[in-house]
Amino acid sequence: MDTNTILLLLITGLAAGMLSGLIGIGGGILIVPALVYLLAFSQKAAQGNSLAILLLPVGLLGVIQYYKQGYVDWRVVGLVALGFALGSYFGSKLALSLSDLMLKKVFAIILLLLSLKMLFLDKPKKTAEKPSEQAAKIHKT
Repeated sequence: MDTNTILLLLITGLAAGMLSGLIGIGGGILIVPALVYLLAFSQKAAQGNSLAILLLPVGLLGVIQYYKQGYVDWRVVGLVALGFALGSYFGSKLALSLSDLMLKKVFAIILLLLSLKMLFLDKPKKTAEKPSEQAAKIHKT
């Protein structure tokens, strides 16, 4: 691996980690396009490597910071993680059955639709500051 590739990979990881910690996005939103367009990975290789990068050691460091401040509700984490694990299994099987071009288009469309929703359709809501406040609100209803 040449020096330029190593630097691009380190910068991609740094940027994805910063965005993940800053706004809670999955690093794949940045890592996958960076691997495809900066380093000429196939869409499938970019997605596979992104998933491997984001396994426990990376996410754990960010979680510790949020947990210390009371922003992690383990019940929510457990339920979403269960669904996420099942979805990841079936989603990866589907992704591997698609061509790289189709997969790239699906990825782009999902990002575009989410961006448009966030920009134009989201209305401000009164939200609980911490998960414990949200849980109390759920149990009242």
